[in-house]
Amino acid sequence: MDITKAIASKDDNIIRKSNPNRFWIPKGNPVSMLNSDRIPPFNQPWIIGHRGYRAKYPENTLAAFQAAIAAGARMIELDVALSRDRHLVVIHDATLERTTNGHGLVADFTLAELKHLDAGSWFQAKFADQRLPELSEVLDIAKGRAFVNIEIKSHAYEPHHPPDAIEKQVVALVKQKKIADTVLISSFDGNILKQLSCLASAPALALISKTPADKHTKEFCTRIKAFSWHPNHKILTRRQVAGMQAVGLKVFPYNVDTFEDYQMMIDMKVDGVIASDPILTRQWSRIRKAA
Repeated sequence: MDITKAIASKDDNIIRKSNPNRFWIPKGNPVSMLNSDRIPPFNQPWIIGHRGYRAKYPENTLAAFQAAIAAGARMIELDVALSRDRHLVVIHDATLERTTNGHGLVADFTLAELKHLDAGSWFQAKFADQRLPELSEVLDIAKGRAFVNIEIKSHAYEPHHPPDAIEKQVVALVKQKKIADTVLISSFDGNILKQLSCLASAPALALISKTPADKHTKEFCTRIKAFSWHPNHKILTRRQVAGMQAVGLKVFPYNVDTFEDYQMMIDMKVDGVIASDPILTRQWSRIRKAA
């Protein structure tokens, strides 16, 4: 029997009853600093909302992030790229077609032009009011309520490192909002992470991987003083988890979206999961504890 059908869905009720302005802190687990020696408690795996609550809301929209926080996600994950006029825009793809009614490259449009696009109807008609958010908007709704994992897209990397390069802008914005202690910046691109590791006041860093970890992965993460490693759950093994944790890294696999995959990740003793449905993942956690 499909475990997702066996669980009574209570997500809408939980979100309606949640206070969106309340700082969600699990009892006994005060939020600590990611980029210092005061590491947050990991007495149970963290639930990280992948592009917000993308199972029920259009990904990377304010609606998805608000819902993920209200549902109890300890951290929200998002993607950031640059508009033509160099603004930080939250969107996953380099192109507009999949998640908006626009056409073409994100980088070919100004922020004002991008803000006119419908970023919700592709998911459901009731989300037609959703627009592509600026990174600052998401940081404002998450401040004091959840940690934020900002993935800098590889297609936004500029090897000549201009003064307003995306990684420099992200760090400056996080510093301006005084939230470096609750922000994690991740990327598949090692060049971006190397640049970030050289910037003063950079938040905690994380490497994302589609391939298994090897000694070079460990060496790279150690060199940039990464906080965590985010592998595709499909390539993960218990040995890799133990090996990365042995050098001080937290392990947060992504795309953990079935009960079977969740059980496998928990059996491997990961520190958290990046999942599309925070409420369903919390229910899986309760089932595990009750077993």
